[in-house]
Amino acid sequence: MASLKIRKVILSDLKQLQLIGRQTFEETFAASNSEENMTQYLTEGFSEEQLLSELQDQNSEFYFATENSRVVGYLKVNFGASQTELKDQRALEIERIYVLKEFHGKRVGQFLYDQAVSIARQQGADYIWLGVWEENLRAIQFYTKNGFVVFDRHLFMLGTDAQTDLMMKLSLR
Repeated sequence: MASLKIRKVILSDLKQLQLIGRQTFEETFAASNSEENMTQYLTEGFSEEQLLSELQDQNSEFYFATENSRVVGYLKVNFGASQTELKDQRALEIERIYVLKEFHGKRVGQFLYDQAVSIARQQGADYIWLGVWEENLRAIQFYTKNGFVVFDRHLFMLGTDAQTDLMMKLSLR
């Protein structure tokens, strides 16, 4: 994947972000969830209004992974008050790393993850944390391989379904 590149997402990328966000979320979770809950989440979580709000948040950043100018995955990181839970000034949250299914196993996720670690180090973060669905074994294995350990659990609402996320962290100190 020598042609793999990363670039920061800007406001004019809103439609592309919406497309990659919906497609990768659906590819990852549709088989394990009801159509109603998936539709509700995809509609609300990836609405133009929601994504615009997230893109305009100075404490959140999105990055696209591209191959030959095609967006094949994306990353969202949060700092400070924009973190979904801990809101620790010494931490960086990886809220999302998603890769098109056809690019699984081609190191795109690792490429995006490495970008998050680089950002965390530039920011002087003490640690990185994230939440991952307890049934997403592929992601849990990926983060464990990269040194993350489970430190807590929290609920994530997918439509009307309360799901348990494992909260994992990686110390950078």
